[in-house]
This record gives sequence, structure tokens and C-alpha cells, in this order.
Amino acid sequence: MAAVSLWAVALLVLLPGLILQSDGARLSVPLAVQGVVLGHTGVALIRVLTATTVRLTALGFWVFAYVWLGLAPLAQLATDTYPWAYRTGQGTALTAVAVVELGLLAHSAGAAVAARRERARTAAGPAAPSPGPVERLLSRRLAPWRLLSLCGLALALAAVLIPSQPGGMSAYFTSREALREAGSADGSDNAFLAALRSWSLSVPAFWALLGLLHVPRVPGGDRLLRGVRRLLLPLLLALNVVVNNPVSKPRFWFGTVLLTLLFAVPRLSRPRAFRVIAATLMASVLLLFPYSDYFRYSDREQFTVVSLSAQFTANGDYDAFQQVQTGIDMARDQGFSPQDALGPVLFAVPRSVWPDKPGDTGITLAQYAGYDFLNLSAPLWIESYLWAGPPTVAAVFFLLGAAGRRMDDVRHRLRDRAGTLATFLVPAFAFYQIVFLRGSLLGIVGPLTLLVTVPLLVTTPGARAARLVPSAQPTAPTRPVQLPGTGGHP
Repeated sequence: MAAVSLWAVALLVLLPGLILQSDGARLSVPLAVQGVVLGHTGVALIRVLTATTVRLTALGFWVFAYVWLGLAPLAQLATDTYPWAYRTGQGTALTAVAVVELGLLAHSAGAAVAARRERARTAAGPAAPSPGPVERLLSRRLAPWRLLSLCGLALALAAVLIPSQPGGMSAYFTSREALREAGSADGSDNAFLAALRSWSLSVPAFWALLGLLHVPRVPGGDRLLRGVRRLLLPLLLALNVVVNNPVSKPRFWFGTVLLTLLFAVPRLSRPRAFRVIAATLMASVLLLFPYSDYFRYSDREQFTVVSLSAQFTANGDYDAFQQVQTGIDMARDQGFSPQDALGPVLFAVPRSVWPDKPGDTGITLAQYAGYDFLNLSAPLWIESYLWAGPPTVAAVFFLLGAAGRRMDDVRHRLRDRAGTLATFLVPAFAFYQIVFLRGSLLGIVGPLTLLVTVPLLVTTPGARAARLVPSAQPTAPTRPVQLPGTGGHP
């Protein structure tokens, strides 16, 4: 109760109070309704932060919802100040708040349905139904020799691609802008190929390091594996310092790498450690995130600290709610586009084959608003709204909430099984989910697909005979009888 009270004061009283006391704040109908959104996201986040089980996917979702769609719109609506120049009326602002809350309600409903299914499964005990697709997927186990093949591939790609890039290794410690310019200086004007080269270095290197840190021991002795692991670990660690550092990679990706490595450690996945790390994450998102893009450009501006309200109203990182408003105006003028939903699904199809392939939603919204700068977000709320209106928003977020809760429940059940996919994939998706929610989908679905596919290639299905029943103790492998007095668990 003490933890709940402290978080409630911080998230529902202190932070909103700091924003609403800013100069120029005035009451309006959209601002009043936004208080409902803030309360919903704040209460949901408090439940995650004080729960007795670790729910990483829920943490990622509600951190984004509270900060980007709770606090930031509160500041923007209170002062009628937004990061970009486009302005809408009070009616559009109210509709945007309603669309956001619709998605949040649908997500909560989906999570509640999945939680009820988990409780029914727990109550059924040995009579529980067979594992579903999510459980079968997350129970896959690391295959040591497949993992070593991935390590070899990551090192080979690094040996070929890093020296061939203008600037070599030093380009990775300059800025993201310098790295992008170095990639285009070799005569390749194709942005897709440049992005493919970047992510084909980062993602395999990340998964190879994570797998090496947690690869399960081979029964009957694994001297050769231990020797190879000791040889590869420093090489993979050095490679990740180069290709996954916060200077040359986006903040969201670096955060995903760091938090996945942390939460893959069993001790840090326990509720008490989780609450400490989650509290640190919240403080970092609120206080450090706005300044963590310092290395994005080579020509860096003077570092200045401003108030939280000023960050929310002037920093383009918090344009999610404004983009929702822009999309609602665009849908009213141009109608819905159900065919645009195929763009992220078929992202790999080149435009030379599909000339009418849907464009990036963030760019489309920027062009509609008349901006010169086109690299803007398109939150999943407006992305799904533009497909077919409120029904698609409700459907998308209901499925997302159910899937997220299912992933968290399965990870909790498999927490004591070393080397399972749940140990690695759920934390990685949980925190990369923030990028997924911020959008746009067409821009992030490629890296997301690579992030999910690579671990599937280095894992094998778990034993079919091992039925994962929550109420039963895991079956220990056959081994000699333990001598009295040795203690410990088998």
C-alpha cells in the first residue's frame, strides 16, 4: 500500500500539477477529458509497477501511454502549444482524446480477457488444455551450435561491412548523422539498403551476445562449448560496443538492448529488482530521454535544461498526440484507406513491383500538414484509425493487449527454465514496443521483423512431453541421488 500511495502521488498528483501550473494554462473540454486518459494510464502503470509478478510487456506499453499520450497532451492542451506548426480546432482535439482513450480501453479489455484465460488454466491444474501458439513459441530453447553459427555470421558481417564503410569504425562514434552520410558516400543512394546494412550488423550482434551469456549447458559435459564461448564473448562484447552504442544508434534501440540484457538476468527479473529498475526507467524517460539525442547530429547545439512542460510542448519527440489530431483532420478530408494496412504487412515488396504501395504514414501526415521536415511519428492509434476508423482502433488494441498479457504470463511461467525464448524475446519486444507504438509502422516493421526472426533461427522447439502446467513443479532431469546435507534444489 505504501508503494501504491507513493506512485499515485507522483504520477497522478505531482507530475500533472507541475504541468498545469505552467504559465498560460487554461481549462477546456478536451483538457478535462484528457484527465480521464491521464488517470487511466497512471492507474494502469501503478498496477504494473507495484504488482507481485513481473510484466515487462505491460510496462513498455503503459510507460509510453502515460508519458506520450498522458502527460504530453496534458501540457499541449493546457497551453495550446505544440511541437509543430499545424493547428486543429477544439472538436478535433476532443476526437483525438477519445480515439486515444478508445485504444487504451480496448487494450485493457484484451489484457483482462487473456488474464481470465490464464486464471482458468491455473485452476484447471493437470487438466489444463494443451499449450497455445504463444506458449509453444516462447518455450523454444537455445540451440548451442546454431547460436555459434550466428556468432560467426555476426563477426563475418562486421569484418566485411565495417572496414568497407567510409570512415570505418570511427564513424560509429561520431554521430548518427555522420554514419548516415558515410553510408551514402560510397555511391549507394538507396536508403533501404543503407538501413539494411545497419540493422544486419546491429541485430545479429545483439542476439549473439545475449545468447552467449545465457546459453544452457549441454548435458554430459560441454568443455568445447565453454572454450568457444570464452573466446567469442569478448569479441561479441567489443562488436556491440561499436554497432550498438548510444552515439550511432537510435535511443529506443540502445534502450532496448540495455534493458533486454538487464532483464535476461534471473536475479533482476524478480519482483523487487524489477520495481527498482522500472522506477529508474520512469525517471530516465522523464528526465533524461529528452536530452539523450545529443549525439544525433554532428553539429551539436548548446546543452540546455528546460522544464518538463516546455519539453512536452516544444520537443518533436512528443508529437504523438499532435499527429493523432492531424490524422483525424486528414481522414475527414480524404476518407479512410483500408488498403494502407497492407503496407507494413508487405513491407519487403519493392515499389518497382508494387507501384501503388502505401507510403510511410508519418511522411503522409507531414505532407498533409505542409511541413518541410518529413521524419515524423505516426502513433499506432492514428495508423489504425486511418485504415477504417474507430472499429479498427478497438480491434488492433484489443489484440495487442491480449497478446501482451499472454506473453507476460508465459514468461512468468517459464522464468525458471534456462535458455527459453521467453527469457530473451519478451523483454526485447516489450521495450522495442515503444517504437512500435510511436510509429510509423512502415518505418519500423523491418527492424522489428529482424528482431523477432533471428532468435527463432537459433532456437529449437521445447520437448513436447513437457506440459507447462502452472500448478505443477517442473520435472527435474534424471541424476544420481543427492547426498544428505548437501542442500539446494536439484
